[in-house]
Amino acid sequence: MKLEVTDLTKRYGKTIAADGLNLSLESARVLVLIGPSGGGKSTLLRLLGGLETADSGRIVMNGFPLDPQEDALQAYRRRNGFLFQQFNLFPHLTALRNIVLPLEKVHGHPPAQALAMAEQALARFSLLDHAAKLPSQLSGGQQQRVGIARAVAHQPDVLFLDEPTSALDPEMTAEVLGLIEKLAAAGQDIILSTHEMGFARAVANQVAFVSAGKIEELAVPELLFTAPKSPLCQKFFSRVMRY
Repeated sequence: MKLEVTDLTKRYGKTIAADGLNLSLESARVLVLIGPSGGGKSTLLRLLGGLETADSGRIVMNGFPLDPQEDALQAYRRRNGFLFQQFNLFPHLTALRNIVLPLEKVHGHPPAQALAMAEQALARFSLLDHAAKLPSQLSGGQQQRVGIARAVAHQPDVLFLDEPTSALDPEMTAEVLGLIEKLAAAGQDIILSTHEMGFARAVANQVAFVSAGKIEELAVPELLFTAPKSPLCQKFFSRVMRY
């Protein structure tokens, strides 16, 4: 995965979520965004995924500029996968139908092919026995795994994950983080935001510290976690790594 972000700006009213943000990434399998709450991680993730459009600036993903025209954005979104802080499963559909439906309606696969792809995705994450269950009949970790299965069923170019464990207890968090680590090991390009510092350090090729709408520091995890250069990053780690 190669990424170039130049002078990216995004405002919501008087709030500046991205403030002339710049990011240059030559090659990485997994980019992890860390930083304080409200610093701009989720906004940056949504901008990179084409779910939001910048007020100004430029994004180039794998050599191709992100076109802000709606038709181009829709095509870009279809090539990628997304998972948000909430599970966002359709409550009235089974786990299987939650995956089949977007394969048919968004990606245009015929029903038989969509069904086969959905069953394969569930089997990959040890969920096939839960295919006929509604989300309310699944644990939080199972719901999140279904969400990940749905996001990767169409083999996305890049998987975008926004705080994928924020609503989970410690045991389920470990389960989902292990699943994401396996996806990365299998070759899936991933951009994710997280507050799980141990996981970020273990799975990332590059870690970006995002604060006040800017990239304060970008480095491999071995350097960023042991010898951060930015005073803001140093202050952040002094707080979150204390216990």
